[in-house]
Amino acid sequence: MNLYKREKYLRKIRPFYDTDDLIKVISGIRRCGKSSLMEMIADELRAREIKEENIIYIDLDTRSYNKIRTADQLESLIDSRLQGHDLHYLFIDEVQNVAGFEEVLNAFRTEGGISIFITGSNSYMLSGELVTKLTGRYIEFEIYTLSFEEYEHMKEFYHKEVNSNPMVELNQYILEGGFPRTILIDEIPAKRTYVTEVVREILEKDIRRRIKIKDLASFEAVRNYIINNFGATTSINSLHGALRKTGIAIGRDTVSRYIQTLIDAKILYECNRFDMKSKRALSGEKKYYLADLSFYFALNTDNRINYGPTLENIVYFYAKSLDYAVSVGRIGKLECDFILRDKELNYSYIQTAYTIALSRETEDREYRALEAIRDNYKKYVVTTDYLLQKRSGIEHVNMMDFMLREDMF
Repeated sequence: MNLYKREKYLRKIRPFYDTDDLIKVISGIRRCGKSSLMEMIADELRAREIKEENIIYIDLDTRSYNKIRTADQLESLIDSRLQGHDLHYLFIDEVQNVAGFEEVLNAFRTEGGISIFITGSNSYMLSGELVTKLTGRYIEFEIYTLSFEEYEHMKEFYHKEVNSNPMVELNQYILEGGFPRTILIDEIPAKRTYVTEVVREILEKDIRRRIKIKDLASFEAVRNYIINNFGATTSINSLHGALRKTGIAIGRDTVSRYIQTLIDAKILYECNRFDMKSKRALSGEKKYYLADLSFYFALNTDNRINYGPTLENIVYFYAKSLDYAVSVGRIGKLECDFILRDKELNYSYIQTAYTIALSRETEDREYRALEAIRDNYKKYVVTTDYLLQKRSGIEHVNMMDFMLREDMF
């Protein structure tokens, strides 16, 4: 089957295709498309007329390679595929299946002549073990589930119906989520079944196999609470107190450990709060966003959309996919939904809302925090409105149009 090209990520990796002194690590939540992205890279190499024998692709989950479990076996396999003195391209999927793979890959990297790409279990990739054992000689490319723009383009690519009404299409995206495989599934119940299976797989393979969870009910209570309250300002103390009121008695340290487990498995992403007057990060309260909105709807029977946190979630991951640092801003008693910073230390500020067209009070609330920011960086109010306001030099933009931008500065 032809693959929909995720150009946003490919262009980040292309400058490193021929780099043999850095291991390219492709990370992201399970089923977000890491393996497909590696296949796209291999296809682009073939299009450059790289010889097939110089492209070594090893998927350690397939029958052909699932008996490769030791470092010696992996080393022997790679050695057997090396031919001649041209640059080779080594792709290894699910690399954590081999104990001690780090030393093997680091040795081949040190020798040179091989450009190495790997994917693997997120809990392993983020645990610090990879950082230590590969001695910093790698570069990570984080992949997310489909953005709204990718969702529409991928539907068109696979000849799936795209609704001509952008709001209807946005609602479908919110309810269905952005896992690429769901594009090929037509019925909503079947899509939900698929996402539920993804959650189960993450729990089994990325969490239970690596972390001892004695009280599964308590862990699931923490998981469900955070998922059901995504986008809300949350602290360990407030979550601990809310759980105790429901009769779940677990310690604050355990709550903190469970949340970190969900972050390591890339189910949750943590967004810190930043005080714009003191220019310091605020400890304690944070916001948590879902790796994919479908998690909420797969684990709940309620199909009603709370647009406030939902639109925040969409904007947060769109900004992350462009490699921006993202935080929540506080200006006195006011809050700015997002402060974005690019790699050149430029800033921009974003407020999100479903609409500001219905009342002057809502409009004032969304603009007030941005108007309190005394600098000349770009400021946006992002809504689903098509009738756009002009106020205080702040740009009011439609959400669906905003998702087509690739520069917010």
